[in-house]
Amino acid sequence: MLSLYLAGHVSDRLGRRRVILGSLLVNLLAALLFVARNDVVGLIVARFISGLGIGILTATATAHLSELGAAARHATSRVALVSTFANLGGIGLGPLIGGLIATWSTRPLVTPYVAFAILLVVEGILVAFVPETVERRERRPAYRPQRVAVPAAGRGAFWAAAAAAFGVFAVFGTFMGLSSTFLVGLLGLHSHLLAGLAPFVVFMAAALAQSVTVRLGTRPQIGYAIALAALGLASIGAGAVVASLALFLIGGGVAGAGIGILFRAALGTVAAVADAERRGEALAGIFLIAYAGMTVPPLLTAAALRVWPTVAVLVGLVTLAALLVAVSGSRMLRR
Repeated sequence: MLSLYLAGHVSDRLGRRRVILGSLLVNLLAALLFVARNDVVGLIVARFISGLGIGILTATATAHLSELGAAARHATSRVALVSTFANLGGIGLGPLIGGLIATWSTRPLVTPYVAFAILLVVEGILVAFVPETVERRERRPAYRPQRVAVPAAGRGAFWAAAAAAFGVFAVFGTFMGLSSTFLVGLLGLHSHLLAGLAPFVVFMAAALAQSVTVRLGTRPQIGYAIALAALGLASIGAGAVVASLALFLIGGGVAGAGIGILFRAALGTVAAVADAERRGEALAGIFLIAYAGMTVPPLLTAAALRVWPTVAVLVGLVTLAALLVAVSGSRMLRR
């Protein structure tokens, strides 16, 4: 969130490719720190640096994809699908890969970061050959932190999409924060692989649902998104009450499908209403709000679990998440 606020928009002036390469270097540094340090302080520092690189990359890469797609005359729905599938698919694969490595590798604290360091180097080489889509200005305006920059006519749509993005990532954050609590606290399961599988189901369901509904109009998509999210979250709550792993995982998949569709609609809305020269800034604003949604629920979960029973916390949070998705989705329908 810090890097999104400070640097998520700088590619509008410096160029997409240059900023993406810089973010890959930052993430490579983080990967090397993860390999070199496995103590608590080293973990915190490496994760902070990794977050800086990710924050710079997300909005920049999304804007770059949008512009490359327009140059290649691809449909905007296809571009939105690729960008959101990359975001959500990557977040989903990470826990699963981590669970597999923790289960089968003899060096689980080193192996994933060596693999990602190699991938980051390869990605940097590939990005160096990708066309630039932003013309560098001879005179650059003075630096300023992130701010929302969309035309006045599109601000209502932007804030409706921002509310939806916050709601979507609040559900993601709630599930990520609750999955280990559910598996260990209610079911007594300590499997690393299962701990990675639970988030994978949610995020991959989100990514797959986007591809299935890509040809639908925006209004039907949002209607399906709200219904699926509500049904899935209800299943998660029921799974908590009866201590059912099946209900928890199925509910996560159904809810993930709904909020994945809603997130794609939000990104597509913002890309459409933003000025071309400030598209990166507008998308950075959306991701900043979305990451706030992912950050707050786990903190609330940790605080609530110190006061109330686990089942009550689980049911309460999924109820609040369902209400948030319903309200934010309804706002997008009105826009």
